[in-house]
Amino acid sequence: MSAPAPGLRRVEASRDGVRINAFVGGEGPPVLLLHGYPQTSTMWHRVAPELVAAGHTVVLADLRGYGDSDKPGDTAGHEPYGKRVMAADQVSLMESLGFARFAVVGHDRGARVAHRMALDAPERVLSVAVLDVVPTLHMFENVDRTMASDYFHWFFLSLPSDLPERLILADPLTWLRSRFAGRHAGGSAIDAAAMAEYERCFDAGTVRASCADYRAAAGIDLVHDRLDREQGRRVEVPLLALWGARSYVGRNFDVARVWRTYARQVDAVSVHADHYLAEEAPDAVAHALTSFWQHIRTPEPGESR
Repeated sequence: MSAPAPGLRRVEASRDGVRINAFVGGEGPPVLLLHGYPQTSTMWHRVAPELVAAGHTVVLADLRGYGDSDKPGDTAGHEPYGKRVMAADQVSLMESLGFARFAVVGHDRGARVAHRMALDAPERVLSVAVLDVVPTLHMFENVDRTMASDYFHWFFLSLPSDLPERLILADPLTWLRSRFAGRHAGGSAIDAAAMAEYERCFDAGTVRASCADYRAAAGIDLVHDRLDREQGRRVEVPLLALWGARSYVGRNFDVARVWRTYARQVDAVSVHADHYLAEEAPDAVAHALTSFWQHIRTPEPGESR
């Protein structure tokens, strides 16, 4: 495997026997970047250099089940791919790198991991940015015909049998490429080197693990989310909701309003992009992130704002 961007070094950490692959570079306040489906840490290849140039240490990690991280077997309750477990992997990774507190940025599946991390480990998370999602619980409680059509993969991948795995593995590259073409973000948005990396990593292990990820989202994750709601738990750290104006999420939800029911302090920014905004509009994404961090940063004693 090669680093997603120049100047990054490969690292790895293990928790409960599951190895997490990551890349690290830069100097300054640490930022953990988490990818979505069906991607890997490579998806940040256009954003990471801008964050490094802005004075940050970046950590680009592969979620368990994806990229070059381990892909443990699933269980009947799908706990190994619950967002609570996936978030704990990443907290452990950051701790192994010496980062007790950090900002986290997640896109798609990574945003759902970041959301859970902000709830479960607020003492570790300085801020959270969620790219092109609304919370999982809100999605499942607001299913309509448009979602069933545009987001059919949520329901397909979470089927309780092994049917999704069997069908995808019959022609995995066609399925993989459809995830980009179907969002109108293929071609120029995903460059050839990045697509080659996604194709390399989309093996049988990833297919099975990613189905487990979606099954967990439709099961154990909802259990945790409903319990949070019953107990009145919300994200306490500053949260940036960032989405593509042309994406399904941007066209069908009041993203800012939804997140303000799940988090106490929400900044909201829309960029001119579809779903894969970190690759479609990297400059806008990097600008939104650095502006958010500057806005929430606590000045040092005697420092003017």
